[in-house]
Amino acid sequence: MPASRVLLGVIGRPHGVRGLAHVVSYTDPPTALAEYGLLEAEDGRCFTLRWRGEGLAEIAELQAGTALPVADRTAAERLVNLRLFVPRARLPAPAADEYYLADLVGLAAVDPAGATVGEVIAVHDYGAGASLEIARPEAAPLLVPFTRAAVPEVDPAGGRVVVAMPDEIVAAPAEPAAPPRRAPSRRSGGAEPRSQAP
Repeated sequence: MPASRVLLGVIGRPHGVRGLAHVVSYTDPPTALAEYGLLEAEDGRCFTLRWRGEGLAEIAELQAGTALPVADRTAAERLVNLRLFVPRARLPAPAADEYYLADLVGLAAVDPAGATVGEVIAVHDYGAGASLEIARPEAAPLLVPFTRAAVPEVDPAGGRVVVAMPDEIVAAPAEPAAPPRRAPSRRSGGAEPRSQAP
């Protein structure tokens, strides 16, 4: 079932002494993050940002209807690793055969005969193409390449994906490599959906 919020960015380390911070954006293009207006933190706070350079932003927190700029390095340091979300409803509807990764997590994975394989618990993209991580009952998780050949049917409304290449599926690593700094949004859950790779 679709997620209620979608992760679009993460605030990183401060830059200088005037409150600027590095921001990792998961939108495509990355600069589109600022166009979403209010960005929500997990604790309910709301922020806006304005780009001041590549990956560098001026951040303001909304308090009592007023946008208060982050004014110094100390304040910026308190925001390091803060994740920024938007409600799923604010994202444009994907076109046919396009998906937001946030909509894939939680779907049931079944084989072509309809037998249960497991549940999609994560989507990984380290630059060579997206993979679905599928948790299985009483077995190690699986990594499935998110291609049309390996995943011929994706049905978020029906709550399932069909996995068609069990012989090519590999066991998921216990601890995946460090997450990508920025991945294409259809493969990262960001703001622009993309079509499933052939």
